[in-house]
Amino acid sequence: MRWDTAVRELRTRREPGVLVTVATVRGHSPRAAGAKMVVSADAQFGTVGGGNLEAVAVERARELLVSGGGTQVVDVALSDKAPYQHGVQCCGGEVGLLLEPLPVVPAVAVFGIGHVGLELARILARHDLDLHLVDSRPVQLTPERLAVLDDALAVVHVHQVPVLPELVLAELPAGAHVLVMTHDHAEDAALCDAALRTPGLGSIGLIGSAGKWARFRRTLVADGAPDPDRITTPIGLPELTGKEPAVIALSVAADLLLRTTRVPTP
Repeated sequence: MRWDTAVRELRTRREPGVLVTVATVRGHSPRAAGAKMVVSADAQFGTVGGGNLEAVAVERARELLVSGGGTQVVDVALSDKAPYQHGVQCCGGEVGLLLEPLPVVPAVAVFGIGHVGLELARILARHDLDLHLVDSRPVQLTPERLAVLDDALAVVHVHQVPVLPELVLAELPAGAHVLVMTHDHAEDAALCDAALRTPGLGSIGLIGSAGKWARFRRTLVADGAPDPDRITTPIGLPELTGKEPAVIALSVAADLLLRTTRVPTP
């Protein structure tokens, strides 16, 4: 498998990896600068030259996967006089390897792509994450309406679910952050109940007033939903006020991004 295909595959499977690049070459080396491979916990794809050089790269990459560290540069001398761990490699040169972590990106699911939901999607789409957009109304998820996300950095997953949108919760990746903001309070209530009963989710946020939450909480408690106070409501930064959809979306996005940077995603 090519290294670039491997990067896409790991992202799809939500597995961490490390991209290893031959960044610099002095003298002779088995591969030229620019050669790449991808290392995961139990596999590698592509090659940076084999032998001690590659074994060191794989070893250091897997150390990064365990430690969660950042980008590193590793210099490896290709000489029978140099220290080696995995066999002599005496090409006579020196290689600088760039190790770049490929972390599992945060996942966010927005239920309800109305005025606020679409503005929120536009902001979140500018960030490296898996963005799930869910709505029970086909008109909210047309290609024409979502064209504003065509240049998204995020990987956007569209779920048009006319009946029981809460079924999407079981399809979300572990650690996904859920934001409930549909057009229908009954749909919101069903989603809150289902989210509390879905194991492995990240934060759960609900848009709305204190009165709405008071009614929801009573129902959730009466129905035996586990830990209703896991739900954050209202959502957004309290100091950022305003009722315009773009302002609400900005407030919610800022609060969410603070959560995803503070709390590692499984």
